[in-house]
Amino acid sequence: MAIDDDQSKTCVVLGGRSFIGRCLVVRLLKLGNWIVRVADSAQSLQLDPSESKYDSPLNRAFSTGRASYAHVDLRHKSTIINAIEGSEVVFYMDDIDSCNHDFYFGYSIIVRGVKNVVNACRRCKVKRLIYNSTADVVFDNSHDIISGNETLLYSSKFKNLYCELKSQAEAHVLLANDIDGLLTCALRPSNVFGPGDKFLLPSLIEVAKSGWAKFIIGSDQTISDFTYVENVAHALVCAEVALASRMFIVSGKVFFITNFEPARSWQFALCMLEGLGYYRPIIKLPAVVVRLIVFLIKWMHSNMNFRDLKHVSVHNVIQLMSHTRTYNCSAAERHIEYSPIVSLDDGITLTVKSFTHLAKDLPSTRLGDLIEQSKMEELLGSGEVADILLWRDERRSFLCFLGVGFLYYWFCVCERRIISSTAYLLLLLMVVLSGYARLSPKVYGCSRMSPRVSVCSISRTIPCFEVSEMCMRSSVRTVANIWNAVGHVARSLAEGSDWSLFFKVVVSIYLFKLLIVNFFPTSLGLGLAFSFILFFVYEQYDVEIDGLIGIVFEIIRQCVVCVTSRIPVPTPSPLCINTNKPAKLKDQS
Repeated sequence: MAIDDDQSKTCVVLGGRSFIGRCLVVRLLKLGNWIVRVADSAQSLQLDPSESKYDSPLNRAFSTGRASYAHVDLRHKSTIINAIEGSEVVFYMDDIDSCNHDFYFGYSIIVRGVKNVVNACRRCKVKRLIYNSTADVVFDNSHDIISGNETLLYSSKFKNLYCELKSQAEAHVLLANDIDGLLTCALRPSNVFGPGDKFLLPSLIEVAKSGWAKFIIGSDQTISDFTYVENVAHALVCAEVALASRMFIVSGKVFFITNFEPARSWQFALCMLEGLGYYRPIIKLPAVVVRLIVFLIKWMHSNMNFRDLKHVSVHNVIQLMSHTRTYNCSAAERHIEYSPIVSLDDGITLTVKSFTHLAKDLPSTRLGDLIEQSKMEELLGSGEVADILLWRDERRSFLCFLGVGFLYYWFCVCERRIISSTAYLLLLLMVVLSGYARLSPKVYGCSRMSPRVSVCSISRTIPCFEVSEMCMRSSVRTVANIWNAVGHVARSLAEGSDWSLFFKVVVSIYLFKLLIVNFFPTSLGLGLAFSFILFFVYEQYDVEIDGLIGIVFEIIRQCVVCVTSRIPVPTPSPLCINTNKPAKLKDQS
């Protein structure tokens, strides 16, 4: 298709390979009246598989000359001038990766980069500069924002370094308005999501994969505004058109951009996570508790000089779910004539389809979930013990519970020695059996059996205890494995090189002494009583309990690693080195 230079406008998309930049480039090319220069930090353009297709808008635009690529380094103004020379509009956006948790690098890219862009635009006589900011520049991470508008001041306490640097960059863009003929404005989208998202949905998925997936973090009543990425690209185009035609109303101004559909934060998150196969949490966990746990993990990681990105994702989700943040977009609707082109529900559907590679692996049918053995049933062997402890037959389980309670009372509560208790129990058992043998014919209305028939029937009813050879071999093998494992642990403790194992053994011995030696009757009674309760409860709420246990074990593991990392590794004594080596032979010459 031939390009009419009289009708087409040339623009530069700085950060054209970022999350929002990619969508903006495609939208500009679809409009048909733009010649687009994609400018980014990569030395050369690398197209994704979806963009490499012949019928993709970007690939087709590069082949026809409607799009080109330029390498820019925002820290050097000369590369920016080469990229924007001859254009009349510059769309500037940066990604959250620009910050990279490094203040100097983030400041040089975001703040100094904006200054270099503004100076380059003034030198190249660019007419309009539209900056993509964020709504979080007015959020102080402490107070809710309900229907906030553009009169809100910048926050005095930002939720992270990226938002603080973005506020400085946005202010510099607005101050540069109407200098040397350059008109500027800025947009503040809220919680941008969509295909290619590297922040919002990946954080939710990371939390869903961890032990936190079983909990609703914070309140499930908080409301937030979300913005689909195509709506942000549409708003940037609307701002350019309004800046060109209604310059005095739009220039030097900021506008909040949302989907016009405030939603409960957790409901929004669960819609996408359930679409990807993750289960819905049902247990609420206060945000302050999670925040303290995350702070503890971050503190331990900082003291051990290594980073774990899981707590970063949890921290991001806490910030999203802890406060209400809704914005009034009437100014954008009135002045730049913005309205969403993709609804929130459609945006969620499109986003879920684009993240199918991160979906949770699910069974092919729900029937498999129904007939699949539970963890407790598999652990208990799927036999009579599992049926009793999991209350498959309530009458049988209740009788066994009464029997266990009676044995505990007979041997532990009564102040008798074990031999006396056993003798009394055998005596009681003989009396009961003798009485039953005498009363059973009368109870059932049967005539007394002959001695021969009685003996034969009794011999058939007496259980025959027999241990198979395979079972015996398995038992001996188990004992041998336990013996070898104990020997390996003892050898490791003697070497003194594994402090983690040392702490595990010390804690285990202490618990054994505390529970078995000092409080054996109490521990045994609680164990027997709770065995009929805990197994059943765990089977009903295994997902939630696993999540809680995982969090507790992670905290304990981090504490152990933090303590053991500070213990110096013992060095062998010089007297113990090479003591077994043979002495060197003397020269016989």
